[in-house]
Amino acid sequence: MTTPATPSGELRPYLRIAAFAGWLCAAIILVNTAKRAEILPTTAVTQLLAPLAQIFAIGFVLGLYLASRSRRGGLLTVGLIASLASVAALVGVEFVINLVFAYLEPSQVEALRGGPLGTALTVASILFIVAAVVYAAGLWRSGAPRIPLALYAAATFPIGLRALVPEAALQVSLVVLAAAVVWLSAALWRRA
Repeated sequence: MTTPATPSGELRPYLRIAAFAGWLCAAIILVNTAKRAEILPTTAVTQLLAPLAQIFAIGFVLGLYLASRSRRGGLLTVGLIASLASVAALVGVEFVINLVFAYLEPSQVEALRGGPLGTALTVASILFIVAAVVYAAGLWRSGAPRIPLALYAAATFPIGLRALVPEAALQVSLVVLAAAVVWLSAALWRRA
């Protein structure tokens, strides 16, 4: 992060842990993307790995907030809360997609999507987009690196709207998101 203050000694390990969580998140996003592109086979291991991207993202998101502690504002705090809520919801989405839908017939999946689960999936996707944009805007104001923030925010639109965009656009967006997370994680590591 580009804030002038050097983090205190007690904050440094947390920033490093958050950076490492970001790198793990990005790695799993890339595994998920390779699985979607059929570069990697869909196996029990790749299905179980999928939700871990969002779990590691929680630590990454918190680390970005900690790194911005000297320039926090209302927008950043709202973005943090919304981002944590959206990422937590996406953990559930990934469990459903990878560990439930993968083992059902297409007609069963459609029936589930036609009910309250479909509404919950849509709400989680919209919350992800809005939260990421608000959080990126708050981080932007706090002095975080701007190019990866812009990439992060832009990538969330096709990802959140995955049912409406072509598969190729979704895969490119996942790679862009992973690159932005790697970049921001490197900034966290340097900040520490």
